Amino acid sequence: MTPQLQQAIRLLQLPVMDLSAQIQEALEENIMLEMEELPAELPKTTSDTTAEVQTLTDEHDWQASAMERTRDSGWNGEGRPISEYADQSGQTLREHLLWQLELEHFNPREAVIGEALIDAINDDGYLTADFDDILDCIEKDAAIKPDEIEQTLRKVQRLDPVGIGARSLSECLLLQLNQLSDDTPGLALAIAIARDDLDLMADQQYAELRRSHRASEEELEDALALVRSCHPKPGLAVSPAAAEYVVPDVFVRKIDNRWQVEISSSGIPKLSVNQEYAKLLRGNGEHSALRLQLQEAWWLVRSLEIRNETLMKVATCIVSRQHTFLEQGDEAMKPLVLRDVAEAIGMHESTISRVTTSKYMHTPRGVFEFKYFFSSHLSTVDGAEQSSTSVRAKIRKLIGAENPAKPLSDSKIAALLAAEGITVARRTVAKYRDALKIASSSERKIRKPR
Repeated sequence: MTPQLQQAIRLLQLPVMDLSAQIQEALEENIMLEMEELPAELPKTTSDTTAEVQTLTDEHDWQASAMERTRDSGWNGEGRPISEYADQSGQTLREHLLWQLELEHFNPREAVIGEALIDAINDDGYLTADFDDILDCIEKDAAIKPDEIEQTLRKVQRLDPVGIGARSLSECLLLQLNQLSDDTPGLALAIAIARDDLDLMADQQYAELRRSHRASEEELEDALALVRSCHPKPGLAVSPAAAEYVVPDVFVRKIDNRWQVEISSSGIPKLSVNQEYAKLLRGNGEHSALRLQLQEAWWLVRSLEIRNETLMKVATCIVSRQHTFLEQGDEAMKPLVLRDVAEAIGMHESTISRVTTSKYMHTPRGVFEFKYFFSSHLSTVDGAEQSSTSVRAKIRKLIGAENPAKPLSDSKIAALLAAEGITVARRTVAKYRDALKIASSSERKIRKPR
């Protein structure tokens, strides 16, 4: 994995506002970078929104148009002006992992074990319970064996963020290093150090490391750089705090009966390398610091291009699969998992996970996180598949139309869905109902007027 690719992946994870701040920092520190343009200033909507925007723009003047972002009334499809979008998701690490658990290929026993394992992972991303404690959290009737927990843990450790579910710092680093290509310079030595010699590295006993591993100074530098590039607390990459604002990364609208996707330029200036400075350095062996800045400038420009290209591919794929949702709503949502998109665009599932986290799509139906369009598969009697999102919407609709005096039980809802050809167990109905924050039938009967 080249430094340029590592940078592109890191930028890919950043929401628009964080990316904007990082670009501003790069512009201030690297004289080889220049800003070609800022998005054109757009009109404000309401006075309340204007006041909120002004508070933020006072802190980041250069992002003024980002805060006044896209309010073209044509975007919402109904002629209404678009205002600010508050991010109320507040997703925790546990929720992030359980979301992936539902989408990945865990059999029923693995899903039970996986949920218990995830419950034992702390905010830093480490597994804090031993296998005996995990067994105590699982029903005795399941007769789970320790080797099943070990096998399931290995699957959980393949979830995003990389390094999750480790039982020690060494294991955490090894999980991340093992994601790299085998031909990465210094990888074998980095793995050996992470496995056996973290104490020597922490104490800066570099001579001892070179001697014990029979490595040259250059080989050791490459290895140490790889170890240092790992995240010692991968769980912190998933922030539980809700952001104050959401800036859409892409916009989706229907033009000439075709759904089209555009990358948002709000608050993201177009960067380029200062050609005058670059010409001065050509053929000049001096000014090593400036030459390094030039290389970093080229990397950043290309990394931003890669980020936009990847966002565009993923968003276009999602829209092509979920266009019926855009036209009809939740009940028309199709089943979609990370692997489907990964295979369609030729990328790794972990990359798709990064792209879909904290990235937002502005559609005629509202602003949605990319993750919203993913849901697990449920079978129907005719062999077709239904998405869990669609089934949740049907449950909400059935409960909304029920007789308040005789609210539908979970078993009755399961029967009604079966009549529509959707096979779903009563406990699954209860699970989806709870996720929708809808009370049980007995509680709904008590709370609703006669």
